[in-house]
Amino acid sequence: DPRGTYTCSLKSREPSTLQVHYRMCQNCIEVDAPTISGIVVADVVATVFLAIAVYCITGQDKGRMSRGEGRTHWLPTGGDR
Repeated sequence: DPRGTYTCSLKSREPSTLQVHYRMCQNCIEVDAPTISGIVVADVVATVFLAIAVYCITGQDKGRMSRGEGRTHWLPTGGDR
């Protein structure tokens, strides 16, 4: 527990007193550099997979023709009623 009163003294000066109030986190998790880099890499990989999935799903509609597309529809003119 780092809380308390600390004194610093030098030979040429009178001692200085410092009082420390430190509040520790009970549910904190220490995160180091490999953990942060792993989170960043996983986020980038997930984003790339999501982008590829969206591209594949939306890209499939380009090659298909709908049922009436590409055909000529002849409408009867005045004589066939």
